[in-house]
Amino acid sequence: MRPVAVVGIGKTPFGAFPARDLRSLAEEAIARCLEDAHAGPSQVEAFYLGNFAGPSFVGQSHLAPYVAAACGLTGIPATRFEAACASSGAAFHHGVLAVAAGIHDVVLVAGVEKMTSEISARVAQILASAGDLAGEIRAGATFPALFAMIARRHMHQYGTTREHLARVAVKNHANGAKNPLAHMRKEVTLETVLAARPVAEPLTVYDCSLISDGAAALLLAPLERAADFTSRPVRVLGVAQSSDRLALQEKEDITTFEAVKRAAKKAYQMAGVGPADIEFAEVHDCFTIAEIMAIEDLGFVAKGEGGPFTAAGSTAPGGRIPVNASGGLKSKGHPVGATGVAQICDLVEQLRGEAGERQLERHSLGLAQNLGGSGATAVVSILSS
Repeated sequence: MRPVAVVGIGKTPFGAFPARDLRSLAEEAIARCLEDAHAGPSQVEAFYLGNFAGPSFVGQSHLAPYVAAACGLTGIPATRFEAACASSGAAFHHGVLAVAAGIHDVVLVAGVEKMTSEISARVAQILASAGDLAGEIRAGATFPALFAMIARRHMHQYGTTREHLARVAVKNHANGAKNPLAHMRKEVTLETVLAARPVAEPLTVYDCSLISDGAAALLLAPLERAADFTSRPVRVLGVAQSSDRLALQEKEDITTFEAVKRAAKKAYQMAGVGPADIEFAEVHDCFTIAEIMAIEDLGFVAKGEGGPFTAAGSTAPGGRIPVNASGGLKSKGHPVGATGVAQICDLVEQLRGEAGERQLERHSLGLAQNLGGSGATAVVSILSS
């Protein structure tokens, strides 16, 4: 297997853009990516697109060739990946494997979602289709309800508090306020988060990620060819994907995501590093409890210590391991099909030293964790400068 590098990245702002359609968002991110890599469409040998629910949100299917053709990418394999909120993380995983195996030399990976074309109730219904429709969703559950149950169980088992959850939101909003592409560039206080409107107890609006439009793209090439595109390649040391059952009632312990633990173990093995070596991370904070669980499942802290670790400032910039310096899904935004690739782009910005106000002091080894549903899919990636 050949070493693989990210040689270009591109992102749109994340937000609510009523005048934009799905294709124009993807086109913008891809154009930015190819410009960053000093590459043209003719050099791309395969196109992998992460998208969760374009057919439901905007009524368009066959999305990969639909987007590819608009970007001048014709005559090559163009494939859409769907893995709920981990759709573009899965696309990235398969793109890396294709280059590493020598099947393709240059692979373009993108993610896109246009969510705000539907009202919030319909968005919740579409998102719920990533759960077990025959069971928990049929009974009326939505993802806020499912993660509220997870949070309650975590509180019961480990003593996690409402303030611990709120500290995640406060920290990520502070980070996102410095991100020019973030959906919500707004700092919030602990008191504001604790007093916010409830969504599904104990979660309030500030514990839940945003309904966003947006796209992100990256270009992959063999490390040996990286100099053809950039003087600042970022190496992919490890990437792994795992899966689990969809329904919470089928899991032995809902306070941990086994798919995350399995993917992390394999990614660490591929990279030849361990949790203690990771200098910063972008994790899937679809809800504040999800970030607390992620830092536990990734091995940064022991089970049950994620809340106190966060409250102590250990995941803030300057802390022991900064988490979600981009603002995370909570503040940056969560156009679900774009999130996985956007996380990789955020790592690349840090590793290149191009993160502006958000630039971290230690930034040579980063990790991204992308989650689908309530832990049914997980992708963990480790990159180095």
